[in-house]
Amino acid sequence: MSSIKERIFGAVTVMSEEDAQKVWDLILSTFALDNIEQVVPDPDEQAIMNAYKNGDPDYQPSVSQEDLLKELNLK
Repeated sequence: MSSIKERIFGAVTVMSEEDAQKVWDLILSTFALDNIEQVVPDPDEQAIMNAYKNGDPDYQPSVSQEDLLKELNLK
């Protein structure tokens, strides 16, 4: 993965759902994403996403949002 993609991925993992939606809306407005196949997560992936959403400490970011923003030179 390129450095810029790593920075984008890192930023998205710690931003609020509202901010993530804004980023997604920007992507959609920038690129024509026609005919995208919706992929349903397999049961293991769904379990991990649920653990994250429910605050399971094993699935939470190991770095704070503030520290990541500093690392990405966004703050």
